Amino acid sequence: MRGSPTDPSPSARHRRARRAAGAVASAALLLPLLGAAPYDGAGRGSAPSARLQNAFAEASARYDVPQSVLLGVSYLQSRWDDHAGAPSVTGGYGPMHLTDARTAIARSTAPHHSDGEDARGDESRGTLLPEARIPEGTRLPARLTTLTKAAELTGIPAERLRTDAAANVAGGAALLAAAQKQLGEPLGDDAADWYGAVARYSGADDTATAATYADDVFDVIRRGARRTTDAGQRVALGAQPQLRPVTAQVRGAGLRAPAAGETECPATVSCEWIPAPYEEFGDGDYGNHDLGDRPASQSIEYIVVHDTEGAWDGVLDMVQDPTYVSWQYSLRSTDGHIAQHVKAKDVAWHAGNWYINAKSIGLEHEGFLTAPDTWYTEAMYRSSARLVKYLSRKYGIPLDRQHILGHDTVPGTTTATIPSMHTDPGPYWDWQHYFALLGKPLRATSGPKGGLITVAPRYERNRPVFTGCATAGEPCAAHGSSAVRLHTGPSEDAPLVKDIGLRPTGEDSTTGVNDVGSRVSTGQQYAVAGRDGDWTAIWYLGQKAWFKNPRKQPTAVNAAGAVVTPKAGLAEIPVYGRAYPEKEAYPEGVPVQSVSPLPYKLLAGQKYAVGDKVPGEYYYAPTFDTTPHRVVRGSDMYYEIQFGHRVAFVRAADVRVTPSA
Repeated sequence: MRGSPTDPSPSARHRRARRAAGAVASAALLLPLLGAAPYDGAGRGSAPSARLQNAFAEASARYDVPQSVLLGVSYLQSRWDDHAGAPSVTGGYGPMHLTDARTAIARSTAPHHSDGEDARGDESRGTLLPEARIPEGTRLPARLTTLTKAAELTGIPAERLRTDAAANVAGGAALLAAAQKQLGEPLGDDAADWYGAVARYSGADDTATAATYADDVFDVIRRGARRTTDAGQRVALGAQPQLRPVTAQVRGAGLRAPAAGETECPATVSCEWIPAPYEEFGDGDYGNHDLGDRPASQSIEYIVVHDTEGAWDGVLDMVQDPTYVSWQYSLRSTDGHIAQHVKAKDVAWHAGNWYINAKSIGLEHEGFLTAPDTWYTEAMYRSSARLVKYLSRKYGIPLDRQHILGHDTVPGTTTATIPSMHTDPGPYWDWQHYFALLGKPLRATSGPKGGLITVAPRYERNRPVFTGCATAGEPCAAHGSSAVRLHTGPSEDAPLVKDIGLRPTGEDSTTGVNDVGSRVSTGQQYAVAGRDGDWTAIWYLGQKAWFKNPRKQPTAVNAAGAVVTPKAGLAEIPVYGRAYPEKEAYPEGVPVQSVSPLPYKLLAGQKYAVGDKVPGEYYYAPTFDTTPHRVVRGSDMYYEIQFGHRVAFVRAADVRVTPSA
């Protein structure tokens, strides 16, 4: 057995020094790792933008871990970003995502929001108002405390592992080397021998998740990668297309088998069945979802992206509570693991709008909306994208922002519900990267005469000011964002546009992180209403709204498509938050649901981007006994439109559809 990571044998030292040649001299690189001098980054005398690349070379040489393995693991966790020392949503720090959840939680001031939305969103049943619950005194699993172990292995202080990218890389290398030794595998240059150690690095406690994670890392190594990080570091991983790791190593990693069950997931993700209960309780009430027969009974039109506003274990407790709400899938941040809770055929209670619930699948991602100083892992983004692509193919769901909804773009069902609708995953979810992973990158599809724009700022550079993340009125930490703010005129000094649904008495919109009244989100499409220099106007909530769109750093790209406008002779038409049938469509025994317009108006001359044309539908499911359940379908047709930050519906009889150009 070769020497331990902290006491390498002479032959290992010589081999590592040769491998590090071209990065820095071996004597210079050993001192900081041994704690003899402050660890000020790799590659003294090298270009500042190459320091992180050199840190990977140095850590590889020091701990006898293949540099490609270090780079692949780091890419899957953080895409090599260090996030200025801020933790991920699960307390992971730095390029190697070393986890220290207790410290991250202790330092976090982000509140857990509960704004009164009825997740069921069906007026035929009593209001269900859940409160977020996070278990106290929970013993943290090993996957959330890897930074402590890295500090023990390297002798590098924990704070330095959190804040110094080069030290963080060294800590990750030490963890990989320790895992390799525990598996009885040799240290050294052959990346193929490191599959089991990479699987263990994931922190997963089951073989399927660990193997899926390792497969992703080795896929990155085979394909190669190159990017400039959030700190301006240029990092590259050369492709190794012929690499074939020893996948059988995961069987000896001492991990459990995943929970059995017939999950509805692609083979490319790790997925286990943790069912939400369909149970009666109390005085004839039941929870926490409704049985259905989709897509035979109703088409599935939407996938709704949420964040959990809670940690993994607490979230699993909630979805298994019959008195709580439900969703189809939960996704874990550390490794992208998926738990399915409700079958796609059944209707989960997650979106706050019964029409959307009845026609959607809900995905909850471990994370917090009002914590801009945290971030989501690449592993979770990739796992989520694979699941969404699978569901898209299976149910014919288009991959665009009028079908892949954020919870924050689901409309209120009535005027009264608009202020209480949820706003997750919020402005810090990276929709640009997400759609690239979905295979639908957001690019221009037309010239400036196409008549539409697709919101598409560069996430890292787009940093609008938000307030209220920790304290009301106080600025949030500066952070990349998918959101673009809207003004009443082509100037940053012009007031923000107003949302009469959120503020019926006419108060101004704010920069609050949960205030969606004056902003658009990456991937959404709007009809162009005007241009003035670096500014573009769109039609938004029945008014003209301006956003800064400079040529040198555009926040939107040109597009073309179909739009709706009121039929000739109509000065205005109503807008709806749900597409319910006309009253004549309801059979005896099913109470008629009101077709209640929202407080907005779509005015003559205005245009809005079109999604689907859909029939009015209502799923009647008021009892635990499914005998009276039925789908009511009317003859009235609706168009889904991108009306404001949230989507909306208009009656087909009220509008005409035209090309946007």
